[in-house]
Amino acid sequence: MQMENVPAGARLSATDPATTGGLPAIGRSSRRKEALDAVDRTILAALRVNARIPYADLARQVGLSGPSVADRVKRLEQIGVIAGYHAALAPAALGLGVVAIVGIEQSDDGDQDEIAEHLVDLEEIEDCWFVAGDESFILKVRVADIDSLEKSLGRLRKIPGISRTHTTVVLSTRFEGRAALPPEAPLEG
Repeated sequence: MQMENVPAGARLSATDPATTGGLPAIGRSSRRKEALDAVDRTILAALRVNARIPYADLARQVGLSGPSVADRVKRLEQIGVIAGYHAALAPAALGLGVVAIVGIEQSDDGDQDEIAEHLVDLEEIEDCWFVAGDESFILKVRVADIDSLEKSLGRLRKIPGISRTHTTVVLSTRFEGRAALPPEAPLEG
């Protein structure tokens, strides 16, 4: 589909009015981050619940046409607000019933990049954050049982550059995996 007043083969950007329909640019590519408008927020909220929702259903929710919704979703993808679509797995159904949050203290001679290279090899580590504070890394570890957790902690302690671990076992999960939306912009008036 060729847009009016845009030469064939021209590359459009997420900030180009011909691409965005005059919508404000948001995300990393803009000089300053603009607040998402109400339609963007509604689209994102619906996609968080069901990333496979048909554009026609999404269009009915936001009061736009299907192609307009498709354009908005594409724009949100292009500027990095939507980073991907994933299957949500049920860990308990996979036999992974134990979750622990593990803090790692780095030794004085430890190298954070080398430690991270070792951590990525441990499949039971679901998330890994490099943090400021007493601990250098915080990990989310998911395993089948306490015996498996003990073995995982033993493997962690053998990684060069790790001096100590601190482990908190999760008793129950109230919610997880929820990506926060930025706060709504205050109404001007």
